[in-house]
Amino acid sequence: MQHALYRAAKADPGRRFHALYDKVHRRDVMWRAWGQVRANNGAPGIDQITLTDVEEYGVTRLLGELEAELKAGVYRPLPARRVFIPKPGTDERRPLSIPSVRDRIVQAATKIVLEPIFEADFLPCSYGFRPKRSAHDGLQVLVDETFAGARWVVETDVADCFGTIPHSGLMSAVEERVSDRRLLALLRAFLRAGVMEQGSVRRSVTGSPQGGVISPLLANADFHVADRAWRGAYGTLARYADDALVMCRSKGQAVAALARLTDLLAELGLKPKLAKTRIVKLEVGGEGVDFLGFHHRLVRSRPRQGHDGFAFLARWPSRKAMQHARDRIRFMTMKARLAAPVEEVVGDINMFLRGWAGYFRYGNSAQAFDKIRSYALLRLALFVAKRHQRGRAWGFAQLYRAPNALGLISLNGIVVAPRPHRAWRVKPNTAGEERR
Repeated sequence: MQHALYRAAKADPGRRFHALYDKVHRRDVMWRAWGQVRANNGAPGIDQITLTDVEEYGVTRLLGELEAELKAGVYRPLPARRVFIPKPGTDERRPLSIPSVRDRIVQAATKIVLEPIFEADFLPCSYGFRPKRSAHDGLQVLVDETFAGARWVVETDVADCFGTIPHSGLMSAVEERVSDRRLLALLRAFLRAGVMEQGSVRRSVTGSPQGGVISPLLANADFHVADRAWRGAYGTLARYADDALVMCRSKGQAVAALARLTDLLAELGLKPKLAKTRIVKLEVGGEGVDFLGFHHRLVRSRPRQGHDGFAFLARWPSRKAMQHARDRIRFMTMKARLAAPVEEVVGDINMFLRGWAGYFRYGNSAQAFDKIRSYALLRLALFVAKRHQRGRAWGFAQLYRAPNALGLISLNGIVVAPRPHRAWRVKPNTAGEERR
């Protein structure tokens, strides 16, 4: 079904699809949606019904009820539960909206139907929340463009993107491809469901709740209007959801690109975040830019016989990313966990480090990895010492006497330096070694 929808949308860019609603409540689509929701293992919504409760109630039974409600046109989404989570490396808190499990299933089913249609239109400059695309694909743009001579960078971030997208403009973007009235009404119901915060429900005419399954797709559909209007004369655009960056070849081009980007966002009813909007010139010894968790800076390689080295764009975890890693490790080794077995604490740290290093390994991150592992060793030694009511030196002694530092994983030898115009993924060669 998805392949058929994608091919139809790709073959006719002006086509508007009018028979989609019946596909949302198809039983195979609903089961696929449930599988995605279950795999995410999210928290309950305002009804406090967990994924385990749904399994005890009966997945088939719940999907049958949702299918019947959708067919009869009586399905109504509940308001999402509003929570605030800390932003990594800052004191700010990010608002997160958690729909109920049943609403997440319906949103996932709707996304399964709509995604191939919009994927046929989305442009290569968009990298966020798209199938077969990742943040590292967007990061590769910086390496390639810098190597080609683009040394001026425009960086910006949309202020409260998910909370300020006007519903009218968002639905207009969706209606360019969808004319099914029942499906459009379902999308409007998702947008108008509101959030419950401190016991009261708030509904707004703007925003797509951050945390909703379908919100990233709707946001990309809205931003596609700006992507489509962008012209290459202003520079090369790389956008990951609401985080955008433009690589330019001159200061004049960068100034024009920032003005054009601001105008395009204004047409969508959005504004750039002033604190994160600036123009930076990449040069050896100068400042760098932060993008998608990495700090990017132009550096010079070590001099060799015959030449003084060459300038290249290096990247490593940003300060916020490093602080986030330290905060997580400190949380996992806090005093409240002294009763937990050391093996359990080490397992939790290893799980975090594997995920964190798995993302940041594609960069010049060796020194950053050494610092984070040293910090993990310090916190683990303090944890062991406090658990046995001994001093720090005793904790370090136990750590270094034990084989493999009590099982804490090593981060040495896993870094892959980015190269211009080469695939960032590591592939094994016939000899079993890693190559790029």
